[in-house]
Amino acid sequence: MRIFNTMAAHAIPFIPRALIRKISRRYIAGDSLADAVERVRNLNAQGFTATLDVLGETVSSSSEAEATAAEYLRVIDVIQTQGLEAGISIKPSALGLLIAPDTCERLVEQIVDTAAAQGIFVCIDMEDADCTQKEIDLFVRVAATRANVGLALQAYLKRSDRDIVSLLNAKHTLRICKGIYAEHPSHLIEGACEDRSRINAPFIRYVSRCFRANAFVSIATHDAALIDAIVALVHHDEVDRTRFEFQMLLGVCEPLRNKLLSMGFRVCIYVPYGEDWYGYSIRRIKENPRIAGHVIKATLSRA
Repeated sequence: MRIFNTMAAHAIPFIPRALIRKISRRYIAGDSLADAVERVRNLNAQGFTATLDVLGETVSSSSEAEATAAEYLRVIDVIQTQGLEAGISIKPSALGLLIAPDTCERLVEQIVDTAAAQGIFVCIDMEDADCTQKEIDLFVRVAATRANVGLALQAYLKRSDRDIVSLLNAKHTLRICKGIYAEHPSHLIEGACEDRSRINAPFIRYVSRCFRANAFVSIATHDAALIDAIVALVHHDEVDRTRFEFQMLLGVCEPLRNKLLSMGFRVCIYVPYGEDWYGYSIRRIKENPRIAGHVIKATLSRA
């Protein structure tokens, strides 16, 4: 079954977009901010917090970057006016990082400052390896004078062993995730680990370093074995539960997220929305080959 699911993941680009769209409804709040607000309100009622993500990555013009920033400012306003327990997650490439770095930094600062005035936290998502150093540099500059901003680090990037040292020395807030971007072969030599089974050890190491540094950390994973190991670490080291949260994607491993909540842990749900749903859906499905297997079976049954 595992082999079938893995083969299915590679076949996903050939699956009709209409079927991918249907599957994506579980993992994406909807096309509009109103859709996302409704999902977040329901999550809050269950005891979860949320972080909102406007779908979309690399833009081709500064005007597109400005439009993305304007949407995030709308999100911040709605979080405040609706009284939602939520923050936001931003991707620098969607704000012009690769085409107009100065514009990107200005827009990120605007978003973070506007969020700070409302007591809202902002996480800068990490993207593919071409963006890693640029995003770390951007984050360090922005976070130098702002406390309501954090950065995602990907455990599958070997360089994270070095990056986390300087970031924790400055007591920065981090989100530790495995990482899902398909890297260029040149990055796999020094940059990224292809063997997913080898990512858990550095993941736990990075979370442990955050605990020891007394820096707040979001633990972003759906791996039950990895979560069990971290819960054991929390108990062994008597880590204050206000110093971390578990973070999971909308629609993924809901029984596990409910279990964590029932155990008294803070659980934050990553809630994406927007019209740029296809690329996000493809990455999510490839990340979880079991989903790919279900999609292929549905396609064959329909045929």
